[in-house]
Amino acid sequence: MRGLSQEQAARLAGIPRATWASLESGGANPTLVVLTRVAAAISVSIEELIGPPRTSCQLYRAAEIPERRRQGVRLRPLLPETIPGLEVSRMELPPGAALTGVPHTPGTREYLACESGRLELAAAGERWQLGPGDVLVFRGDQRHGYRNLDARAPAVAVSVVCFARAAGR
Repeated sequence: MRGLSQEQAARLAGIPRATWASLESGGANPTLVVLTRVAAAISVSIEELIGPPRTSCQLYRAAEIPERRRQGVRLRPLLPETIPGLEVSRMELPPGAALTGVPHTPGTREYLACESGRLELAAAGERWQLGPGDVLVFRGDQRHGYRNLDARAPAVAVSVVCFARAAGR
C-alpha cells in the first residue's frame, strides 16, 4: 500500500527482510517489539495493524452513535471514531437551556459553530452571541458556558475541541 519493497519496509522497521516476508505471508508469530516496529514503519497503530480489515466505507446509523445529556443539553459526537487530540460534538440546547463548559488542558482551543437558533457563549467575563453560520474560536482552558437565547426554539451547534498536548508528551 505504501509502495515500498520488502527490503525497504524491513529496513524502515529495523527487521530482517526474511522476517518481513514471513509476516506478509502469515507464517510468522511476531513479538510485540516486531509489531511495534512494523506499525511505526508503515505509519499505523498496532490496533490497525493486527485488527480485522476495514471496509472502505462504514455506515453508522444514528441509533448506534452514543448520546449523552448534561444539564438538559443533548450532546452527540459527530465522528463515531476517535481522533487523538480532537473532540467534535453536536450540541442541541432546548429553549432557554444553559450548559456549563468544562475547562480543558491549558492551551486547548475550541470552535463553536452555530447551526440553528441563537446561542450565547460566555468566557473570560465576556459574552458573544452567535446566529446560524457564525463560528466563535476561544480558549477552552478557561471557564465558559453556553446558553440558548431563544425561549421557544432549540439551538443547535457544533463544538470542536482541539486539546493541547500535555507537557512532556
